[in-house]
Amino acid sequence: EPKRKTAFGSVGRRIPYRILNVINQDGESLGNMHRAEALKLMDQHDLKLVLLHENVEPPVYRLMTGQQIHEEQLKRAEKKKSSTKSEMVQKELSFSSAIAKNDLDTKTKQIAHWIEKKYHVKITIRQAK
Repeated sequence: EPKRKTAFGSVGRRIPYRILNVINQDGESLGNMHRAEALKLMDQHDLKLVLLHENVEPPVYRLMTGQQIHEEQLKRAEKKKSSTKSEMVQKELSFSSAIAKNDLDTKTKQIAHWIEKKYHVKITIRQAK
């Protein structure tokens, strides 16, 4: 099955690598160490290990508090949310110049709803025959 990207968070004790590059909670590098040493350090300081970079040799893990993990997850979610909003949604509506009042009211409400959602609205009015 294809390898899927895991969510940012504590890896617990499931570390598949023997040698890790560990960074402490203040961002200072502690250097390369064996998995057992990293787990011992994690237990001593009541911290959690979080995988930062998997595609480097050795993989980079960071010791973080639960609060730091939560804040990082919120930052990543906000970043993802803002990147998807950059795509502008455009709605298009066309109607005849001989439209009935009820239909016009309905379409006007729909246009107002789209504008509230910050969509770009394109309106085309065709001449009645």
